[in-house]
Amino acid sequence: MTNTQVAVPCTVMRGGTSKGLYFLASDLPADTAVRDRFLLAAMGSPDAREIDGMGGGHPLTSKVAVVSKSTRPGIDVDYLFLQVWPDRAEVSDQQNCGNILAGVGPFAIERGLVEAADDLTSVAIYMVNTDSKATAFVETPGGVVNYAGTARIDGVPGSHAPININFEDVAGSSCGALLPTGNVSDLVEGVKVTCIDNGMPVVCLNAADFGITGYESPAELEANSELRAKVEAVRLAAGHIMNLGDVANKTVPKMSLLAPAKDGGLVSTRTFIPHRVHESIGVLGAVSVATACMLSGSVANEIAGLTDAGDNVLVEVEHPTGFFTVQMEVDSSGEQPVVTKSALLRTARMLMSGNVYVPQSAWSN
Repeated sequence: MTNTQVAVPCTVMRGGTSKGLYFLASDLPADTAVRDRFLLAAMGSPDAREIDGMGGGHPLTSKVAVVSKSTRPGIDVDYLFLQVWPDRAEVSDQQNCGNILAGVGPFAIERGLVEAADDLTSVAIYMVNTDSKATAFVETPGGVVNYAGTARIDGVPGSHAPININFEDVAGSSCGALLPTGNVSDLVEGVKVTCIDNGMPVVCLNAADFGITGYESPAELEANSELRAKVEAVRLAAGHIMNLGDVANKTVPKMSLLAPAKDGGLVSTRTFIPHRVHESIGVLGAVSVATACMLSGSVANEIAGLTDAGDNVLVEVEHPTGFFTVQMEVDSSGEQPVVTKSALLRTARMLMSGNVYVPQSAWSN
């Protein structure tokens, strides 16, 4: 009997508060169209439940990391992030993902792309989507990746081994500048906004300007059609002034509705990504919001009430399922602020390693 399916090596990993399929680039078709057709089949998209594939029916669980050994000086591996949409036949490379990034270091070690040290292994990662670099520090006692530990991150049950990630030169990676409009605040569609890109293009908004508290659940916000329409109108207009062009069919910028902190953090967030509301907040989205909190006159800074941040601050960004801590270093001595460090803590866990099966028609030209 003819085998009508193709088996492709794949690892399923939780990275931060997301989950996705991790592939070696060498195991995927070189042709982008064929690769994307394969990934749609592997995830079971388009289908709201992604029932015939590995996807979880939500953008946060329908993600892909493509990893390869790097030939770039000072870089260990190249990482391409791909978002597979559950509701439409689309694979997007228009953004990065810092949560899936958290699993790249362990995956690279597990698959032999990086040799493990005896205690702690640093993995220098080139993020293809944004032409920028991050370094992940992975616990490897005895040369083996450790997943067990006491580190906890909100949005993930239990505790795991910590993965510390330092982001380098991510400011303006998508928009060309930390403040792509040249201003800490702008008026867009009659709403005061802060457009910022410190690894992820984000528009910071005051939730009160949209007639909400900013503490609503993601489901409540998604059910508010008037709110969604107003947020989308601002997003479409902001895309042009952020050097992103027409963003109608793009996943950026993210739209973060901010409110005063209520659980001990610095600011509370509800983030459209861009049409669903994140159950927590994306890693690089949190970095961009935290950076905005440091900038005097920004929407985030005014809501946070941070009058004298200093140059080295732990910014706790609240989200629907907890908070996200970002260590920020900003040099404000010049005309434009310069981010000198963005660092954070994530965890990851390998869930499965083997083959993913797709129909022969999804693989062949």
